[in-house]
Amino acid sequence: MLLFTVVGSFWLEIFLKVGVLRRMKRAILSIIPTAVIFLIWDYYAVIKGHWWFDKNQVIGIFGPKGIPLEEFLFFLVVPLASLLTIEAVRTQKRHWKFGDES
Repeated sequence: MLLFTVVGSFWLEIFLKVGVLRRMKRAILSIIPTAVIFLIWDYYAVIKGHWWFDKNQVIGIFGPKGIPLEEFLFFLVVPLASLLTIEAVRTQKRHWKFGDES
């Protein structure tokens, strides 16, 4: 499913020249804090038995605290796709204000 997210949004960087990947520091500063919080939440839910990862549904590569690679990628790829999408809208609707304009 992450592949569909990448295919569905990363083309915006090339064809609409949204510039998200050229401003990677800004993207990282936007994504990492939230990803860390959600990964901690995932870990807490797993150790409390509220959530689990089916070993038959993951590729078998696990990171810290037993969280599968797919979960780490999810919290990086999906927000990046969201940034690409909103920046693509901004390139097409220049009069729309999103809050970070001076």
